[in-house]
Amino acid sequence: MTRLAELQSAQVGLTDVRVTHLGLGGGALGGFFETVSEDAAVGAVERAYELGVRYFDTAPLYGHGRSEERLGRALAGIKRDDFVLSTKVGVRIDPRRAGAPEIEARYADPFLLDGGYDFSYDGCLRSLEASMGRVGTDRIDIVYIHDPDEADSALPLSLRSGADHFGEAMDGAYRALDELRAQGVIGAVGVGLNGTEMLVRFAGAGSFDCFLLAGRYTLLQQNGLDDLLPLCVDQGISIVVGGVFNSGILATGTGAAAPKYDYREADPGTLARVRRIEALCGEHGISLTAAALQFPLAHEAVVSVIPGVRDAVEVEQDVDGAVAPIPVEFWSALADRGLVDRRAVERRLMPPAAGHSRPSMHATTAEEG
Repeated sequence: MTRLAELQSAQVGLTDVRVTHLGLGGGALGGFFETVSEDAAVGAVERAYELGVRYFDTAPLYGHGRSEERLGRALAGIKRDDFVLSTKVGVRIDPRRAGAPEIEARYADPFLLDGGYDFSYDGCLRSLEASMGRVGTDRIDIVYIHDPDEADSALPLSLRSGADHFGEAMDGAYRALDELRAQGVIGAVGVGLNGTEMLVRFAGAGSFDCFLLAGRYTLLQQNGLDDLLPLCVDQGISIVVGGVFNSGILATGTGAAAPKYDYREADPGTLARVRRIEALCGEHGISLTAAALQFPLAHEAVVSVIPGVRDAVEVEQDVDGAVAPIPVEFWSALADRGLVDRRAVERRLMPPAAGHSRPSMHATTAEEG
């Protein structure tokens, strides 16, 4: 097993926060689609830290607080300055009312909680205070405004109104987070969305350090190459990529039973495309997991990928994929065969400049680790 102690890290925006190129997404720790035991969840976080992962992301929505609590237990014995933590505001979780539906039915064994959207100033402060209590910390490094666009939200369709919460988020949550950043309570302010259009609007409306783009910048989708990513480069906004496996198919491959794509069973067209990518991986002796994990980091706006994990075994698989050598010929073939937009891999194809290496999960100097 390759250790990640020398994993390259990157600065988030213009802040003092630095994240490892490979982080850990906490959605699955809350029981997303499948029940995850306490021991497995805590063990996954502990193993990730042992292997050098230093960035951990969570949210109140993930298991109705369960992900935050488990992450807190796993990190409790570690010096706070030795890892970076992000959580989210904007989705409220409340004690469940009689007969009320669960806010997020896709989580197995959810807490008996419901809730809804709340991007208000006071709601943001209450949410963040509750998150700090669940994690057991007095400081959050990065706080994302969570899913303010109901047209492309993490919430199930039955609970979406289609509302656009942009104005409320800017007037309320952003104002609160901006003040907390100025006070040093949080280190960076961002927005987490499954789409790119509203992120472009946020980039023009406030002083954001980073965006979390989930499931839309992967081997199967390169949304944002025309507008969002170049804009982020120009404005010094970092991109963290979640959902790099597109809900599973880029981790399991097409051989799995009913592989998932974008939270649903993969359609025939997607299956055919993934088979072509799998064949190309086979030609170059690499895993589909490695290609999926390393692909987003070819773009200069992207500073970290944060795959979700359910146990220590999945952590180790991601570590192996993150540090596996991938020949430049693979990236070139992906573009030549029309499997990805060539602009997404251009930096992989360029010869290294003097004193620099191609984008990599590994640090090139001790200072970068």
